[in-house]
Amino acid sequence: MVLLSTGVGLWWAGHFFKRTLPNLRNGLGNAGKGVSALIIAAGLGLMIWGYRSAEFVPVWWPPTWAVHLNNLMMFAAIALFGMGSSKGTARSWLRHPMLTGALVFGLAHLLVNGDLASIILFGGIAGWVILQMIVINLAEPEWVRPKPGPVSGDIRLLIISAVLFAVITALHSWLGPWPFPL
Repeated sequence: MVLLSTGVGLWWAGHFFKRTLPNLRNGLGNAGKGVSALIIAAGLGLMIWGYRSAEFVPVWWPPTWAVHLNNLMMFAAIALFGMGSSKGTARSWLRHPMLTGALVFGLAHLLVNGDLASIILFGGIAGWVILQMIVINLAEPEWVRPKPGPVSGDIRLLIISAVLFAVITALHSWLGPWPFPL
């Protein structure tokens, strides 16, 4: 669990580097972005390595119906990730669509995984998202809502999200557990 916890900590540190140490990051110029990226990448690597090598320590037993809700939430998370870059009306709905997608991702995985490693990983991601939103909103209280685009952009977003959902579930079943109920 040490690798996993260290990875989650580095993930947080890399993402908060800009907000917590702005003078240091700005003083590094473009290298500051590289430092952030390296810290985040190291964190991601340790999270993957730590999670895959962690001992299974059950904390609670998820209900069987939770798999269906998890899959629905994961489709929503994928759509939320893309919403900020979409050209439709949906992009004007939320201030932080990508962070909201990461929060839905974390909560969906907490719903179907009751072991300690999953709670550390997915709870750590969900906690980071919530704090990140708070920090951004405090630093930049004014939000200029993007102008809504045509509905065709939303339709394109849903189609792309469906394709990505299929690809991600195929990769998930190849690398880890089968994501659908048996």
